[in-house]
Amino acid sequence: MAFLIILITCFVIILATSQPCQTPDDFVAATSPGHIIIGGLFAIHEKMLSSEDSPRRPQIQECVGFEISVFLQTLAMIHSIEMINNSTLLSGVKLGYEIYDTCTEVTVAMAATLRFLSKFNCSRETVEFKCDYSSYMPRVKAVIGSGYSEITMAVSRMLNLQLMPQVGYESTAEILSDKIRFPSFLRTVPSDFHQIKAMAHLIQKSGWNWIGIITTDDDYGQLALNTFIIQAEANNVCIAFKEVLPAFLSDNTIEVRINRTLKKIILEAQLLGVLKNVTFTDGWNSFHFDAHGDLNTGYDVVLWKEINGHMTVTKMAEYDLQNDVFIIPDQETKNEFRNLKQIQSKCSKECSPGQMKKTTRSQHICCYECENCPENHYTNQTDMPHCLLCNNKTHWAPVRSTMCFEKEVEYLNWNDSLAILLLILSLLGIIFVLVVGIIFTRNLNTPVVKSSGGLRVCYVILLCHFLNFASTSFFIGEPQDFTCKTRQTMFGVSFTLCISCILTKSLKILLAFSFDPKLQKFLKCLYRPILIIFTCTGIQVVICTLWLIFAAPTVEVNVSLPRVIILECEEGSILAFGTMLGYIAILAFICFIFAFKGRKLPENYNEAKFITFGMLIYFIAWITFIPIYATTFGKYVPAVEIIVILISNYGILCCTFIPKCYVIICKQEINTKSAFLKMIYSYSSHSVSSIALSPASLDSMSGNVTMTNPSSSGKSATWQKSKDLQAQAFAHICRENATSVSKTLPRKRMSSI
Repeated sequence: MAFLIILITCFVIILATSQPCQTPDDFVAATSPGHIIIGGLFAIHEKMLSSEDSPRRPQIQECVGFEISVFLQTLAMIHSIEMINNSTLLSGVKLGYEIYDTCTEVTVAMAATLRFLSKFNCSRETVEFKCDYSSYMPRVKAVIGSGYSEITMAVSRMLNLQLMPQVGYESTAEILSDKIRFPSFLRTVPSDFHQIKAMAHLIQKSGWNWIGIITTDDDYGQLALNTFIIQAEANNVCIAFKEVLPAFLSDNTIEVRINRTLKKIILEAQLLGVLKNVTFTDGWNSFHFDAHGDLNTGYDVVLWKEINGHMTVTKMAEYDLQNDVFIIPDQETKNEFRNLKQIQSKCSKECSPGQMKKTTRSQHICCYECENCPENHYTNQTDMPHCLLCNNKTHWAPVRSTMCFEKEVEYLNWNDSLAILLLILSLLGIIFVLVVGIIFTRNLNTPVVKSSGGLRVCYVILLCHFLNFASTSFFIGEPQDFTCKTRQTMFGVSFTLCISCILTKSLKILLAFSFDPKLQKFLKCLYRPILIIFTCTGIQVVICTLWLIFAAPTVEVNVSLPRVIILECEEGSILAFGTMLGYIAILAFICFIFAFKGRKLPENYNEAKFITFGMLIYFIAWITFIPIYATTFGKYVPAVEIIVILISNYGILCCTFIPKCYVIICKQEINTKSAFLKMIYSYSSHSVSSIALSPASLDSMSGNVTMTNPSSSGKSATWQKSKDLQAQAFAHICRENATSVSKTLPRKRMSSI
């Protein structure tokens, strides 16, 4: 043991006063023979001494700046090898070593590596060139070192030529885990990837996003910087500044650079954690190399504190590489760890849920303003970069919302006040239809009922009105496929049947009181009540049937409104819907024309005049309906059509039956057969007198025309003569009709009606 102490002391003196290399043996720091030689690379000195800025001769210079910590690592390697040799672990095999001082210089390490690769038991230390080094016997079998990642990468690329194992004890650069470029490199410390990941995790856990980076200008520092920037951006952490310092602390500018860097740091920022002091062996845990050649160890998270003027280092947690978590030993440390969040290191205040970050013109994404989320957008976390869009089909959100709300499903509900009002009006209409039916049934044999076409026609019309009022109920309530298909077809067919019956009545009235023989002959040919009703209604049935077959109305979920979902009936085909309504309008217009022609019939029984009013109400209602229906949106669209149906139905019903009910109830004295015949006779006599006077007027007009055109041509005179003869003949016919009309006309007209 005393001999070992003396050897170490001499070794220290030699290394402390290192001389320039004269021979290859002078270059060796420590050596010991053995069957298997293990190489070692340690930066025992800080740097090489050079009197000039750039070397002029290719030689290894003197090393200066003795590093006691690295020297102790060298002794640890020697001690470990001696312990193995003194044990029975390798019986009959002695380990030797050959250790070199790299002087923290890549060129020195490369020179040592060349000697490692030289041929074993060869008098001349040369490295042979071969295409295949499988059978090549190098000087050493494995290499331990070196410390700095930059030196290790250069050495490893040379050792890869012979796939010589190299174990690093301090080199943590992430790139060394790449087994394609460094297949023979192993290390007993974790990769910088995990260290940087842990640092980024710690910063995020502390709630910081505005930090500065200080690194060195070597490969180790640059690679760590690039990796940390990527990790920081992934955790939404911004880099306030980046400062690159010289790799060697003895640089003349280091103090100036450090002071300049310190001025950039915010005053309240603290050095909260430095991950170092890697432990790779203990009595409790076992370690192994993973697929990347990294040891499965972790880091200690330590906190530097100044207490009473002394700097103390306190272990706060352990970082688990595999699970990416911090392991905190006790509650007191956990509280202290939580206090890190009280240290503010942010460029901007955090945005609350319901807001999003709006980046300013600054180059840093961590400097931002908070902006409220617009409608139908939300955020449920702090500092979210953008608002999340709600599913517009099913959800909505107000301004500055933290969540989406489910849309309310709406339709014209039975409980809606407008729906209740419309139902009451429909029910009143049905009651009115029943009352009219009862009145007409009790007065079946009166002239008023008979002049209305009889009870059968009245019942058909009243049934149509009943169905029209009943069809409005299909427009209310939750839409179903059945109700969507039923409501329009039911209204269309029943209303067409109603108009068809009224059309036959108008035609009949015009035929009964027409004294023009030609018009009467035409109306007699046209008047086929049953055929007219079945034909007109059948056409509408065909239209509705084709509509239901090829483009039937269906239930549609309308999600275009921002806060509600509208359940509505989609008509399937606007063309079919328009054709149905247009066909009803054509029938109503024809009915209007016939009724308008008979507007001057007997006043007491002038049904044509009231039919005209009913058709006018229908036209006004549906002409108004078109623009309102096209512009109305939402659950009250069905209510618009209900209102139009009620207006047109009430208008025709009232104009058709109220005057007759009024005569039946209030004017019973004129609802008799004698009063009816007297009225017909009076109207017929008045009509014939008017016809008799008309030819005399024509004769007078003919004479005037002849007197004012004495110089007209022969052709004109012939035409005028012909017209005069026609007028005289028409006057003669009228005079004959005048003498006989009192005998025959009343009876014929009554039977016709």
